[in-house]
Amino acid sequence: MGSVRTYEVRTYGCQMNVHDSERLSGLLEAAGYARATSDVQADVVVFNTCAVRENADNRLYGNLGHLKPVKDAHPGMLIAVGGCMAQKDRGEVTRRAPWVDVVFGTHNIGSLPALLERARVNAEAQVEILESLETFPSTLPTRRESAYAAWVAISVGCNNTCTFCIVPSLRGREKDRRPGDVLAEIEALVGEGVLEVTLLGQNVNAYGVEFGDRQAFAKLLRACGEVKGLERVRFTSPHPADFTDDVIAAMAETPNVMPSLHMPLQSGSDRVLKAMRRSYRSDRYLGIIDRVRAAMPHAAITTDIIVGFPGETEEDFLATLDVARAARFASAFTFQYSPRPGTPAATMDDQVPADVVKDRYQRLAAVVEQIAWDENKALIGQSFELLVAEGEGRKDGATLRLSGRAPDNRLVHFTPGEVDPRPGDVVVAEITYAAPHHLVSDIAITGVRRTPAGDAWQARQDDGGVVDSSHPHGSGQVSSGPVLLGLPTARP
Repeated sequence: MGSVRTYEVRTYGCQMNVHDSERLSGLLEAAGYARATSDVQADVVVFNTCAVRENADNRLYGNLGHLKPVKDAHPGMLIAVGGCMAQKDRGEVTRRAPWVDVVFGTHNIGSLPALLERARVNAEAQVEILESLETFPSTLPTRRESAYAAWVAISVGCNNTCTFCIVPSLRGREKDRRPGDVLAEIEALVGEGVLEVTLLGQNVNAYGVEFGDRQAFAKLLRACGEVKGLERVRFTSPHPADFTDDVIAAMAETPNVMPSLHMPLQSGSDRVLKAMRRSYRSDRYLGIIDRVRAAMPHAAITTDIIVGFPGETEEDFLATLDVARAARFASAFTFQYSPRPGTPAATMDDQVPADVVKDRYQRLAAVVEQIAWDENKALIGQSFELLVAEGEGRKDGATLRLSGRAPDNRLVHFTPGEVDPRPGDVVVAEITYAAPHHLVSDIAITGVRRTPAGDAWQARQDDGGVVDSSHPHGSGQVSSGPVLLGLPTARP
C-alpha cells in the first residue's frame, strides 16, 4: 500500500447511477484518495449497483467472487457495495460475500468515506441503509468525467407504481430540487467550460409535483435557454403520462434545448400497458410523437421496450411492432422481461416462456434496427454541427476518424481535416454513410470552432489528465414549499 490510498468505482445501470458514481469519486478524492491507474490494483473498490435487471445480481456476485482472491493477496484492501441492489439486498450482500467491507444505500452515498474508515479501523463490515433522503445529493463534491458535458440532477425518486419496476421502493418518492439551485449549478458548470448539460430524474418531466407546479419542467427548460454559454440541453427520462404541450413548446422555442427525446414506450399493447400500470395508452403515446415532430420535424426520438411481460400474447406483441413502425424510432433499447422480487409483476400469472420471450426479442430487435437504419440513411448528404467527443477515435482501414454528437444526439464518426479538434470543440460534418447505430462523414472537416469546453479539456490534459473535484452548487436541500420557478435509471 502506498502513502496515498487509491480507489476504483465500477458502475452499473442508468444515468442516475453514472452521476452518483461521479459523486462517489468526488467524495473519495475529497477524503484524500486518488483514482487508481489501470495498471495498479486499487486499495478501495466501490460497486455502484443496479437492481432493474435479473442478471444484475449475478453480475455483481460474480464480480465480487472474482475479487476475493485479489483482496486476499492485498492486505488492507476494502470493497464497498452501494446503489440500488445494496438498498434492496441490505445484509444479504455481506451474507453472500462476507469479504465485502461496506454496504451503503441510495440515500446515504455521502457516508461512504466514513464507513470505509470505520471498516478499516474496526476490521468488520459496516452496513448502513437509510430509508429516505435527508438532503439532495447535489451538496456532495463531484468528480466529473467530462470537461464539456455534465449531468445535473433535478429530482430523485419516483411516484409511479409500474408493476415491473423496483426503483420507487429503492429510490423513494420523488423529491424535487429547488430550481434556483439547479440553475446555479448549471451556471457554475458553464463557468468551468461545460457546453452541454443533461437534466436527470427518474421521471424528469414530473418535476414540480412536490411544490404543485405542473409547468415547472417547461419553465426550467426555458430558464436554461437564458444561461449564457450553455449550448446544449438534454433531459432523461420523461414519462408519457406527464408529457404536456407546454414541454413541447419549450423544447421547440428554446434554441439550446436539443431536438432529441428519449421517451419509454415499454409496450404497444394497451392491455399490457394497463397490466404494467402505465397511465397512458398507445394512441396517447403516438399523439405525443406527432406533436413533437410537428414542432420539431427533425427531432430524433428514442425509447425503451420490454417484451415478454406476464400475460403478453402474440397479438399484444404484434401491437408493439405496429407502434414501433408508426413511431419510427431513431433507436430503441429493447429488453426481455425480467421478474424482480418485490414487484407485483413477479407474482403475476401467465409468465411467458423464456423461448417465446427470446423469439419476440429477436423479432423486435430486427424491426427497430431496420427502422433506425432507414432513418439514418435519410440523413446522407446533410451536414450537422457536432460536439466532438472524447476518445481515441475509430479506425476504418487506413482512415482514422474522430467522433461527435449531432444536435439530435446521433453518433457521427468524422474525418478530421488539417486541424484536429479537441473534445468539446465544435465541427460541421457532412454525412456520407449510414449504419443502424451511427453515421459516418468521409469528407474531411474544413474548420474547427474552438470552445471554452475544448479549453477546459486541454487544461485537464496539461494537468496530466487529473480532474479536480468541483465544489457543490446550491443549497441542495430537498424542496418542501413553493418556489418561484417550476439514470441504459431505471427509466420509468
